[in-house]
Amino acid sequence: MNHNHLDEIRHSLAHLLAAAVLERFPKAKLAIGPTIENGFYYDFLFPKPLEEGDLEKLENRMRDFITSGFPFSGTRVTPKEAKNLFKGQTFKLELISEFQKEKKPLTIYTTGIKQKTLSKPFEFKNSTLQYFIDLCRGGHVKNTKEINPEAFRLSHIAGAYWKGNEKNPMLTRVYGIAFETKKELDQYLHTQEEAKKRDHKKLGPELDLFTFSELVGPGLPLWTPKGTILRNVLDAFVWELRKKHGYEQVDIPHLTKKELYERSGHWDKFKDDLFKITTRDGRTLVIKPMNCPHHTQIYARKPHSYRELPKRYANTTKVYRDEQSGELAGISRVLSITQDDAHVFCRFSQTKEEFLKIWDIAHEFYKAFGFKLELRVSKHDPKTPEKYLGDKKKWKIAETLLDEIVKEKNMKASEGVGEAAFYGPKLDFMAKDSLGREWQVATIQLDMNMPERFDLTCTNEEGKPERIVMIHAAIMGSLERFISVIIEHFTGAFPLWLSPVQIAVLPVSEKHGKDAETFTKTLTDYDIRAQLFGTNDTLGKRIREAELQKIPYIVVMGDKEIEKNEINLRERGNKETKNIKRDIFIKETVEKIKKRI
Repeated sequence: MNHNHLDEIRHSLAHLLAAAVLERFPKAKLAIGPTIENGFYYDFLFPKPLEEGDLEKLENRMRDFITSGFPFSGTRVTPKEAKNLFKGQTFKLELISEFQKEKKPLTIYTTGIKQKTLSKPFEFKNSTLQYFIDLCRGGHVKNTKEINPEAFRLSHIAGAYWKGNEKNPMLTRVYGIAFETKKELDQYLHTQEEAKKRDHKKLGPELDLFTFSELVGPGLPLWTPKGTILRNVLDAFVWELRKKHGYEQVDIPHLTKKELYERSGHWDKFKDDLFKITTRDGRTLVIKPMNCPHHTQIYARKPHSYRELPKRYANTTKVYRDEQSGELAGISRVLSITQDDAHVFCRFSQTKEEFLKIWDIAHEFYKAFGFKLELRVSKHDPKTPEKYLGDKKKWKIAETLLDEIVKEKNMKASEGVGEAAFYGPKLDFMAKDSLGREWQVATIQLDMNMPERFDLTCTNEEGKPERIVMIHAAIMGSLERFISVIIEHFTGAFPLWLSPVQIAVLPVSEKHGKDAETFTKTLTDYDIRAQLFGTNDTLGKRIREAELQKIPYIVVMGDKEIEKNEINLRERGNKETKNIKRDIFIKETVEKIKKRI
């Protein structure tokens, strides 16, 4: 697939959508219509709300335009010409004035018959489009016949503030999805249908993992006993891997003076995203949005010899960020974020070795979920140096080191220019889930700026202070976001080692209840998470309930099983059952959990 050509198709479709809207709603105001991943959108101010069937009619009209074979052509215009052309189009006039103020060139693109005299942005004759003109910097097909009319859909609408500012008018955003072929579109639509079935916002409450309360507020999930087991099992796994590599656990408060973030550089960049508290005596405290500045102060509590380094601090704790309500999404985007955070304080000469240790931790962790990791080296954008802390020399040294690590591991890596943290470059590990969707998961970040700002040193072999470096390492990153990913990856059917309830024990009838209860206790004595499903309902209904909860093993106990000291075992996804001795079953299950199967 030619991604440039696909982008041109999507951009051209955005223009055709605008033309179809103006034909149907001549008084509509046009805003912007960019391409996005998998498609495009266009923002409009409609004279009246869209009705059921409007999207289908707009979509069909766009197909008419496509089959008409309209050419696209661009030309430069002066601000005066542009203002005359788009008079009455409030948002376009605002954009033109901004371009004029910034002395940026103005270009327009015409779909259809090219006009010598520019007087209005569109014209229809006898219900036939003559031309449509939009303010645009370009990137279009040469002719609409290059677009497959069966390879796009108008998918849905949403509200969107003009320029993303809630003080501005609320517009209607019409979304479209588009590909080069109908097969690709159908494939995408199938994936989207599958994604709906796997949606963590639906499955999480169904499996009783988390809930939201109107009294607590949006973006603040409440974790049930089952969901808390899931969180604890994941966190314990990460700690098990870190402990092998010499990490120590620390703990920090959820509040700080704002001066901590002023020193670290976070205040200038993120002050609008922070929750702030004014105390009774007028001091400003901040609810922490990140943990690294706190950890610097643990390191700075006393002098350190080079012999003591590296110091590796691990801390699973919540941070809080003031996200806009429209950006919140289930547990994948929340206000309270649990980070499995770690920071390594070391000499520059130790950096590569520490990076490789974290690399190994990440790969061992994600292997347990069947994720194959890919790598992105996220660097700063030299065109916008104002977005980053530190000088060019430090960034060059840090980014060169990351390139060397990737080369040493003999692993291919994409390069993400502009994706660096504001204090340093990073290695981002990317994973594809069972639907082929890509997620950024673990991250390792090299920071040569915060140690400078907090004057963090060690005493070297000559007895002199030596500037250290800091490595930020998150394996899951956000527990909430990671759990949303694995809920959808596994469709809620977690592997045995991870399932909040690993075994459902079902007595056939009331007379088998005592033996089933005893066996359930035996399982829990072996640290197996078992749940007794009592005889308050028929056996068939109880089996169905255990299946709906996606419990890996369903154990049924009746006369025959009790007499022979066996169980009747049904494995999730398998209709066949088998009888097995209880001690053998326990031994095999303990081993599988230990190996994380």
